[in-house]
Amino acid sequence: MNDSVKITEDERPRARDIGIHIGVFSPGKYNAITDVKGVLVGHCTLIQGHGPLTPGKGPIRTGVTAILPHDGNMFKQKVPAASFVFNGFGKSIGLHQVNELGNLETPILLTNTLNAPIVADALIEWMMKENPEIGIDTCTVNPVVGEINDGFLNDIQGRHVKKEHVFEALTTAQSGQIKEGAVGAGTGSSCMGWKSGIGTSSRVLPQDLGGFTVGVLVLTNFDGLLTVNGAPVGKKLGHIPFKDPGGSVMVITATDAPLYQRHLLRVAKRAVLGLARTGFYGSNGSGDFFIAFSTATTIPHEPTDVTLQGVAMTNDALSSLFLATVETTEEAVINSILKAETTVGRDGNISEAVDIQKLVRILRDYSIE
Repeated sequence: MNDSVKITEDERPRARDIGIHIGVFSPGKYNAITDVKGVLVGHCTLIQGHGPLTPGKGPIRTGVTAILPHDGNMFKQKVPAASFVFNGFGKSIGLHQVNELGNLETPILLTNTLNAPIVADALIEWMMKENPEIGIDTCTVNPVVGEINDGFLNDIQGRHVKKEHVFEALTTAQSGQIKEGAVGAGTGSSCMGWKSGIGTSSRVLPQDLGGFTVGVLVLTNFDGLLTVNGAPVGKKLGHIPFKDPGGSVMVITATDAPLYQRHLLRVAKRAVLGLARTGFYGSNGSGDFFIAFSTATTIPHEPTDVTLQGVAMTNDALSSLFLATVETTEEAVINSILKAETTVGRDGNISEAVDIQKLVRILRDYSIE
């Protein structure tokens, strides 16, 4: 590994840009959750004001991120899904029904803690515009919203993410390469003592293991001792933030493997192991929520038969998918930190970007490549 890496604040690297190759499976074309065919991601980033906090007015360092399993009508064409709660200190919305019915019928939105109800309200309105029969000629809709506490940098009481910001994230969602770091819901987050935000990664299984793709998107805001591909970066740099209050992380796993709720719950749980590899330990005040969905099939809102037919991976075949999920989650977390720029928030609070040169030197010392 070369310990001299030219980095600017405008072009911070991803893990593989500086020689960090995590795991054994290969990434997809974009090394992102959008490598799973059909998946779209959109952000709306809100940055406004400087100086002392005026509750309800600013400064603002927050946003919203949207993950769409496909570009069709999700209420009418749901996808198999499951959720898992590792530590329930959080205010996520809609996860009970996901596990009860085994499907997802809206995009997944991520934002800050106190904004979650407003974002859910906007998502309901978005879905009713697409489906005017909701609550009248058919059942109601289950919005799914995850959150983290960005109050260290952001005027969180202001609940500045409004309907128009949610709609912007949904309408601008795209496939291909997506923005990472301090964008969207990650604008005001910090992780293990450094600025963080949105991170993503993917893995493609070899054909003899099914050839399926797994993609993960994380929103990181948790405590721990940063470990990068086995190297004790946090310890070496003196960042040991165990006294920080709260935390939280949202992990969204997508795959094109044919899986149903029971399988997807098992996949969602494995993402915890990927977090642990980075230094995550699940602090008391950390809300740690995991959602997994499959794009291999859709479930009609109004089925024409009393049975659903389809195929699913065998239990034995899931092991490779589990490992891909662990690797992808680990790399997504590292990307969320590497790509994030130093951010000054309310009251002059600063969340520093990790020093890339120092990190690379530590990795070199530990012969990490």
